[in-house]
Amino acid sequence: GDRRALTDQEAAELLRAQTTRNEEADKPSDPNRQAPKAGTLAGSYNDFWKSFGNRVVTVGGEKRSSIVIDPPDGRIPPLTAEGRARDEALGGLAARTDVLERRGETPTGYDDPELRVNSERCLVGWGWTSGTPILPNYLYNNLKQIVQTPTEVMILTEMIHDVRIVRIGGKHLPSNVRKWLGDSVGHWEGDTLVVETTNFTNKTRFHGSSENLRVVERFKRLDADTLLYGFTVEDPSTW
Repeated sequence: GDRRALTDQEAAELLRAQTTRNEEADKPSDPNRQAPKAGTLAGSYNDFWKSFGNRVVTVGGEKRSSIVIDPPDGRIPPLTAEGRARDEALGGLAARTDVLERRGETPTGYDDPELRVNSERCLVGWGWTSGTPILPNYLYNNLKQIVQTPTEVMILTEMIHDVRIVRIGGKHLPSNVRKWLGDSVGHWEGDTLVVETTNFTNKTRFHGSSENLRVVERFKRLDADTLLYGFTVEDPSTW
């Protein structure tokens, strides 16, 4: 519904279900199992490599039903007419299978080199693990490393080893210079690092965003083990 937080019982049930899934997935495979049917996906990484998480997202003591707090219903707003038209022209959000369908073909995964996305080609992390904004992919390679100097902050993402360089107190690059992860400039507000990122391309579209995407992130260290992270996404031509 529209509740911002889960009850303790709901959170416990989610954790129980995830624990059960992990236990089932960790069982030894049956060496006598039948081969998969021809044309089906046999699998990729086994569960040894995966990290689905073991906690419900908790912010300020609340076990969140969504990480989105604006709009209050916790849902990403629908695309504008302009956003839908642009998304359709670029092949759609869902693996571009509609492009294959328009050709009269049946989509069978990544079977067209012209449609293979940057993430599948390991050129940039999928699921927005590297940003901008930074989101977990709920599968694997979600670790981050942050290195600070007086003039820059480097954020290294385990997925594809993507690196973002945040220039402290700098100016944005000219508008004709576009980057896959955007151009990040930061400043300090007390002990909170505020980062504004602009100059995106149309090749890395956050939920269908345009080149005019603007993201403002806030990083605050609460204690030795906790980093509070929040972001605001703006693109009037998309949402």
